[in-house]
Amino acid sequence: MKHIERISYLDKLKKLNNTPDIKVITGIRRSGKSVLMQDYIEYILTNEPDANVIMINLQDLEYDNLLDYHALHEYVLSKYIKNVHNLVFIDEVQLCNKFELAINSLHSKAIFDIYITGSNAFLLSSDLATLFTGRVMQIKVYPFSFSEYMDYNGNLENVDAAFEAYSIYGGMPGSYVYGEKEQKQDYVKEVYRTIIIRDLVNKYKIRNETEFKNMAEFMMDNIGNLLSPNNVCNCLNNSKSSVTRKTVSRYIEYLCNAFLFYEAKRYDLKGKKYLENNCKYYLSDTSFRFAINGTKNMNYGHVYENIVYLELLRRGYEVYVGKLYKKEIDFVAKKGDEVIYIQVSDYIGEEKTFEREYTPLLAIKDAYTKIIIARTHHEMYKYEGILIYDIARWLLDA
Repeated sequence: MKHIERISYLDKLKKLNNTPDIKVITGIRRSGKSVLMQDYIEYILTNEPDANVIMINLQDLEYDNLLDYHALHEYVLSKYIKNVHNLVFIDEVQLCNKFELAINSLHSKAIFDIYITGSNAFLLSSDLATLFTGRVMQIKVYPFSFSEYMDYNGNLENVDAAFEAYSIYGGMPGSYVYGEKEQKQDYVKEVYRTIIIRDLVNKYKIRNETEFKNMAEFMMDNIGNLLSPNNVCNCLNNSKSSVTRKTVSRYIEYLCNAFLFYEAKRYDLKGKKYLENNCKYYLSDTSFRFAINGTKNMNYGHVYENIVYLELLRRGYEVYVGKLYKKEIDFVAKKGDEVIYIQVSDYIGEEKTFEREYTPLLAIKDAYTKIIIARTHHEMYKYEGILIYDIARWLLDA
């Protein structure tokens, strides 16, 4: 498999080099966390030849004797070397029973620079503060961006055709080694089943597996739509399900915990407050939508929304769904003092469609940047101060 160095993630790790924090690399399965860790180790060995790197991959049978936390703890201590930079890397840490006890003890000694990855169901953002006694720094890894997809494929000359392929095949790098569409989608399906069954059904002891899968597929069909546990429950019950609102809330939490979906909350631009009712949910990668649900109920505008949402997360923005009176702004993206208002559309060639997209933006009276991202097939241009981007070109304009 061709190797693409993920520079932005490596830079984040470099900035955390030799800090006292526990560094936790998180992200959906098969998004490249282990490869990123290996790239960082190579960087350390090149730039710090005297460093002592202790690398443990708990999926490797070589370390099968370390699946008990006492054994893991003693092994790391036995590898310590005085008066050098000691770095500990543990991949698939959740395979060690009570791993947090070993990590906390090692961290308390203040002699190790610690980095870990693991299954998301065991390293949830909400659990990190309670699992570990030390300060935790989370490095969030996403599937390949369109720019990385282009790098992998040799910067294809036809950007528009490349984007169409990316919107279907997505950013799961392990699927790129396969030449046929069916093979690519079989790979993605296998990743999806592993997340659903091993990470979620088994961990949370979900009794009705079919009901859980149906809800996940319903959410895939409704990326870009406002959802609440109530309306999801009502829609599923109309399909002869008997799921309760409480169960739906729990299922949504599980799916987000595994980074299969991300929740975009609503923000009232007039009242300057976050709204509790109705959110949008976006997939971690659009390949799941095509591999599992095919093209039924397809809304390419919502697929493009999903791609833009993920790219904004990659670029470090907090992203919300904007509400201004009765109008909706697809995204309000915030980073420090920067705010961007964004509308996303499939096609804006007709005046009526174009007007539908620019009208909510013109109703916002502040001076922050306003953007429409669509399939224009053109370079960026402006309309009434609004920047109009082609989605493929915006994705490459990092």
